[in-house]
Amino acid sequence: MKLLVVEDEPKVASFLKQGLEEQHNNVTVVFDGITAKRNALENTYDAIILDVMIPHKNGIEVAKELRSSNLKTPILMLTALGNVDEKVIGLDAGADDYLVKPFDFKELLARLRVLTKRSYEQIAARKILVIEDLELDLDRKIARRGGQVIDLTAKEYSLLEYLIRNKNRVISRTEILEKVWAAGFDSTTNVIDVYINFLRKKIDKGFDIKLIHTMVGMGYIIKSLD
Repeated sequence: MKLLVVEDEPKVASFLKQGLEEQHNNVTVVFDGITAKRNALENTYDAIILDVMIPHKNGIEVAKELRSSNLKTPILMLTALGNVDEKVIGLDAGADDYLVKPFDFKELLARLRVLTKRSYEQIAARKILVIEDLELDLDRKIARRGGQVIDLTAKEYSLLEYLIRNKNRVISRTEILEKVWAAGFDSTTNVIDVYINFLRKKIDKGFDIKLIHTMVGMGYIIKSLD
């Protein structure tokens, strides 16, 4: 799994990173709420382990803002306070589960497995295509990147869907014309280049990670970093 750990206590952060990486997870550790929010929205994670008491923005604020940005990533909240009211506040803020410090590491792993399994099942049920932090909701015909809805025309949506369904594969202009545009469409037109440019401006502009790439003389590819 690709995990974001938000914990400002160095010993706890180091313990979590080492233990999770020993379980073959890819772990990013950040130490404050502002960095946590930025990382969560700019990258794709399978789950977020979020401490409540962190600098700049506390975990409750971070969870609320991530959910208001429509981020669906499961959040496991950590706290030193174990009373019912604290748990309710955390869950109401958008956390999916709550773990009180000190905790048994095996319990942490078990809760992560449950959260990520549930998340994968929900994505499958909703028919969502995902690449990095880009999601395409096939039922609702909506694209999101970093939790933000992207306004696409019908043809832009169709082109993006075809690219994602064939992610990490170079697709020729001829293939795109045949699959996305009508049969017999003029193959000498530059319409593909125009629409790829439209998508780049909407999908990649403002993001450090660029998803749509030109393969000179061959076509286009949308690819992940994995």
